[in-house]
Amino acid sequence: MSETKSVTERLSAAMPRIVDTGTLAVLVAVYGVLVLAAAGRSVYQIIDHFSKAPVAISVSAASAVVYILATVALIVHRGVWYRIAWITVSIEFAGVIVIGCVTAFLPDALGPGSGNAFGDTATVWTVFGQGYFFVPLVLPLAGMWWLRAHRR
Repeated sequence: MSETKSVTERLSAAMPRIVDTGTLAVLVAVYGVLVLAAAGRSVYQIIDHFSKAPVAISVSAASAVVYILATVALIVHRGVWYRIAWITVSIEFAGVIVIGCVTAFLPDALGPGSGNAFGDTATVWTVFGQGYFFVPLVLPLAGMWWLRAHRR
């Protein structure tokens, strides 16, 4: 007799597991929230405030793209996506540090009001993610830790 697999068994074998551990599920959930926050913020800023601070708002849009790629890469985390996860999480961390330093020490360098973490022209990374309770500062470190602990 030949063994037949159920549809569920075939689908789960064909698709990568979304979560291997509880830690990854939490990381993906938090990244998902930041995707919504960064994308929503940047779309609103591009529509309503782009002329006020184009550099800061471009950084805001770039952070949204980084969060989207990082989230997808962490979900798949196999093959080339593992490398993409490392790259995007590293870019995210560098962005938080660089934009955080610039906005903390030179508040108007990216445009008027860009150093105010709660202002119209702030980014997710302004003052190290202060407007988001510093989650953008801690999250890439957690992502790097998880990626290092789960090498493929």
